[in-house]
Amino acid sequence: MSTSKLVSGILIGAAAGAVLGLLFAPEKGCDTRKKIRQGADDLVSNLKNKVGSLKQTVTDRFEEATESADGMSQKYS
Repeated sequence: MSTSKLVSGILIGAAAGAVLGLLFAPEKGCDTRKKIRQGADDLVSNLKNKVGSLKQTVTDRFEEATESADGMSQKYS
């Protein structure tokens, strides 16, 4: 099992545990829903940041590869 799969499994398990804990907590339903909504908003925000970072990394590496390929084509032309 790869490390990324292990980390993903742990995070998913923790999120599921947190949601179940909130659902069975002795609080008003509206308070529980607010907590779940806030947690979901935080998760979405975090995912958007990570996707943006990944997109930037891929873009940077693509540009580096393009520049390298251009340099090699000019060198051997």
